[in-house]
Amino acid sequence: MMSIKLIAVDMDGTFLNDEKRYNRTRFLAQYQQLKEQGIRFVVASGNQYWQLISFFPEIADEIAFVAENGGWVRDAGQDIFNCELPLAHFRQVVDFLHTLPDVEIIACGKRSAYTLKRYNDELKAMAALYYHRLELVDSFDNLDDTFLKFGLNLPDRLVPEVQKALHEGVGDLMTAVTTGHGNIDLIIPGVHKANGLRILQQRWGIEDSEVVTFGDSGNDLEMLRQAGFGFAMQNACEAAVEAANHRAPHNNDEGVLQVIDKVLRREAPFH
Repeated sequence: MMSIKLIAVDMDGTFLNDEKRYNRTRFLAQYQQLKEQGIRFVVASGNQYWQLISFFPEIADEIAFVAENGGWVRDAGQDIFNCELPLAHFRQVVDFLHTLPDVEIIACGKRSAYTLKRYNDELKAMAALYYHRLELVDSFDNLDDTFLKFGLNLPDRLVPEVQKALHEGVGDLMTAVTTGHGNIDLIIPGVHKANGLRILQQRWGIEDSEVVTFGDSGNDLEMLRQAGFGFAMQNACEAAVEAANHRAPHNNDEGVLQVIDKVLRREAPFH
């Protein structure tokens, strides 16, 4: 009989509803049962670690986080892994990004995220939702931090052509992945959510076949493919649906929590 030992969830469009909330009472009751059954719970998101812990104040010190799309992995408040973009690469990428007229840049470091003072207030308001630590700077020169990735904000309609331009311009240094509405993340090649999960699985002795993942967009593809049970949300993009071998109900219908109930009861497909 097979057993599930790890559940990993993306946040936006997956675990959270469109109002950026989840049913805390229902989930915390499930979490206690997961613990009793020895099943680990991991938050795997493109978002900043400092933002992610704010969603789980009760349990943030005991669960694991694959933050910044795999750039930073922490388990029970302890650093397990972080990538580091070399300074020369950081400068090269920033120089290239400045040539793209409609792209606003957020540089994601361990200590904080950084964006330019000259950007409009709309971006700053949006960024504040996703980055609990955000510094407004005059330029990206001389920042003292370890850089994990870039978050790019741009008009939705330009995403395909900008993704192509990024691939041609800095594709040897960084991979462009879509994360949802008008947003692209630039990540170090091979440093994605699945890589972060693999690091945790090795630490805990968990096989891919014992893992359940949930996602909805382009930065979830690797972890949806890698897991024995990859669930694309009802609201997922086409690429995520193709990468997954299962479907979960809509993010606005507590889709993840519905499937977690099946894991806990060992109902199909988990029997």
